Amino acid sequence: MTSPELIKDQIESLRRELERHNHSYYVLNAPTISDREFDEMMATLSRLEAEHPEFDDPLSPTHRVGSDLTKGFEQVPHIYPMLSLANTYSIEEVDDYVRRCRDGLMGEEITFVGEMKFDGTSISLIYEGGRLVRAVTRGDGEKGDVVTENVKTIPGIPLRLHGTGWPDRFEIRGEIVMPWKSFDRLNAEREEQGEPLFANPRNAASGTLKMQNPAEVSRRGLDAYFYYLLGENLPADTHYDNMLEARKWGFKVSDVMTRLHTLDEVNDFINHWDHARSELPVATDGLVFKIDSLRQQLNLGFTSKTPRWAIAYKFQAERALTKLEFVSFEVGRSGIITPVANLDPVLLSGTIVKRASLHNEDIIRQLDIHEHDMVYVEKGGEIIPKITGVDTAARQADSQPVKFVSVCPACNTPLVRVEGEAAWVCPNKYGCPPQITGRVEHFVGRRMMDIDGIGEEICEVLFATGLVRDIADIYTLTREKLMTLERFGERSADRIMEGIARSLTVPFERVLYALSIPYVGETVAKKLARATGSLDRLMEMTEEQLTAIDDIGPAIARSIREYFDSPVNRDIIARLREAGVQMEVSATRAAETTNRLNGASIVISGTFVHHSRDQYKELIELNGGKSVGSISKKTDYVLAGANMGPAKLEKASKLGIPIIDEDQFLAMIGDSAE
Repeated sequence: MTSPELIKDQIESLRRELERHNHSYYVLNAPTISDREFDEMMATLSRLEAEHPEFDDPLSPTHRVGSDLTKGFEQVPHIYPMLSLANTYSIEEVDDYVRRCRDGLMGEEITFVGEMKFDGTSISLIYEGGRLVRAVTRGDGEKGDVVTENVKTIPGIPLRLHGTGWPDRFEIRGEIVMPWKSFDRLNAEREEQGEPLFANPRNAASGTLKMQNPAEVSRRGLDAYFYYLLGENLPADTHYDNMLEARKWGFKVSDVMTRLHTLDEVNDFINHWDHARSELPVATDGLVFKIDSLRQQLNLGFTSKTPRWAIAYKFQAERALTKLEFVSFEVGRSGIITPVANLDPVLLSGTIVKRASLHNEDIIRQLDIHEHDMVYVEKGGEIIPKITGVDTAARQADSQPVKFVSVCPACNTPLVRVEGEAAWVCPNKYGCPPQITGRVEHFVGRRMMDIDGIGEEICEVLFATGLVRDIADIYTLTREKLMTLERFGERSADRIMEGIARSLTVPFERVLYALSIPYVGETVAKKLARATGSLDRLMEMTEEQLTAIDDIGPAIARSIREYFDSPVNRDIIARLREAGVQMEVSATRAAETTNRLNGASIVISGTFVHHSRDQYKELIELNGGKSVGSISKKTDYVLAGANMGPAKLEKASKLGIPIIDEDQFLAMIGDSAE
């Protein structure tokens, strides 16, 4: 009789062998055994695990196919925000980016890393002790959906790491993709079954990753490429070397990744892959350039939305000629009327394009677009379709110019031209259905109140049935009311009610963004929340007081004042307050805010050790100071790091402005380097 120890050793040996063969097949693309031999080994392992369930392991290769139905997706915050990249569309713009990086690092030598930008869906994987413990989608950049069970089914992703030298805990980021081969097979199956086809591999990958059945995810043939390592105790001080180590641990890191030292090398990289990308087995939409040194990345820091040390280059858009069927006019939540070209469907950059924005009346006139014209369509950044020209030679003799509407297509209200702009607006803010539903849809969005379960269609249903006529009505919804709606089940109703309850804890700055105050986007909302502390204070402020806030200009101040002067909006806010929505900065956030800097204007220059530039900017603002970009007589301090620019040093000395280092600054705000 075989001892349990021998059985366990046999199972572990088979798992290691199968993991090695999986890696050779899916990552290295160099199989070392036949498919039949692999299947026989897998069958042996499955039999042994079934006979000895006490030795089961959720990371066993036999679990790759998935089995259990996933009951929704838990959301968790990212350890590090998953920001998007700034885009460029020409070699000249990339060259400008390289020069900006060199200027920002005070002339230090810089090595860049060029990579392929795969067209899929972003993923963050967490490993502990060499084992995959969590997989999270990008989500809104701050938090994402946990899709670990689905990710486990992707053969190219290591469940247990190979080799040695990996940190005990780290995060690796990459792109889940659907190879062209899998995409074509999936669409052929869907066509045969009469199901709608996926427009492109990106949509197919994203939709597959969020499926409830891991077994179906496994069947669809996803793959993954990895491009960034984060965490403490990383093996190297450079991005490139870290990714080479990650490749040794079992991750698929693209062979495209290349170190680049000069502008000529960067340009050659672009020119080569602009053509060679068509030979790759997966869809791509551009290239990515990153600074190699992690120290230099830290010193360059981030904007509110993107890292300064990386940029995406988008390949030139494809162009197609197709017929204009008709122009429709659509109303946004701010009342702006947008003309949309409805087209004879055409394939462009892997996507079937049926519609393209014409933006405004001036664009229609510039294009001289007529009814049923043959038009040229491009995809800006290979994402947003746009009309770039008209084939006038193919125009029908009796074709009439497209005319912009004079009344709102939704509520028949005469339109008003925005002074100094090309936009026409429906002034019926509180009675025009698309404006109302648009504001509701914005309010419930992820970066705003994050009320799950209410999308565009549900917003329209809630409005049409009279259940929601403004954003405050959301808090009058009940489970019973939702259950009266057609095709609305208990699960859907519960999901919305849970989202509404959670929204009462959403911080004040996001509430402010959710209100749809014209010109008040996410960044402006944060500035206003930090400067005022509460909605009551903001509502009382004059235009002059508002413009005294950093980055709040006359147009924003006037818009805020007009919003709060409206009795309709004041009533909505009163009802939101009654429902329990956050109307002031939380005590925790307020506790972090001081006035130690007492309005001091501080210029940041050089490179730092303890914090990045962005972190110092936030510390200045949290402590009542202003971070300004250039030195003048009004500057109170220069926060100087290593390699401070000689011109700034000379100007600060000439004006007698105190120059302080990191430790002095941190002492001023009662902080420490630790």
